[in-house]
Amino acid sequence: MNPLLSVTGLRKNYGLVEVLKGMDFEVTAGEKIALIGPSGSGKSTCLLCLNFLEKPNAGEIHLDGERIGVKLGRAMSDRQLAPQRAEMGMVFQLFNLWPHLSVTENVAIAARKVRGLSAREAHELALEMLAKVHMTHRADASPLELSGGQQQRVAIARALAQKPKLMLFDEPTSALDPELVHEVLKVMEELAAEGRTMLIVTHEIAFARDIADRVMFLDGGTIVEQGPARELILSPREARTQAFLKQIRH
Repeated sequence: MNPLLSVTGLRKNYGLVEVLKGMDFEVTAGEKIALIGPSGSGKSTCLLCLNFLEKPNAGEIHLDGERIGVKLGRAMSDRQLAPQRAEMGMVFQLFNLWPHLSVTENVAIAARKVRGLSAREAHELALEMLAKVHMTHRADASPLELSGGQQQRVAIARALAQKPKLMLFDEPTSALDPELVHEVLKVMEELAAEGRTMLIVTHEIAFARDIADRVMFLDGGTIVEQGPARELILSPREARTQAFLKQIRH
């Protein structure tokens, strides 16, 4: 089976600082992969490079057989990239909802702009996606009236409304109060159970152990170790992975 996502030789520099040092990995359709590692290890940068929100310095990224960001040997413009980015639903640490739009309108606008749906079609799709994240009861609310966990669930619904092939989560619970983390993780667990393909940057190690098919441990811009989630988290092989997980547990 051909991979849904293929990444080869991915490098990213910020000036003289090399953040990603030649990453290679593949993701099959329906696979859930958690990226773990210390702050500054390159996890978030990796996600941002996949859809060219950050332009890689080297490497190739293919989604469903199509090369991302490059066409006929030339870098794509943002306009050309838009359809490719739509295939990767991105959920950020911060929710970035439009405060002047209702919850439904925040979700519908993505479907209208990205998928070209009519206002009615986008509204119906928005309600369908809000149901998936258990937010239909706040469909008419302003984002400013919601808790952080509720806002993040709306942001997830907005990404789902793009009908992406791949969902990218960049530490989606890191900006939440501890008591609100569970409601977002529950929604992500339900999406995983649907068979969605997901790449998740997270510090929630127990969540990664229980939900992910595979875990990749990053440090210093490289993949130090990867393997089946429970196996890697419970019995890591590499000393650096062992030290990181020991620190997290304590």
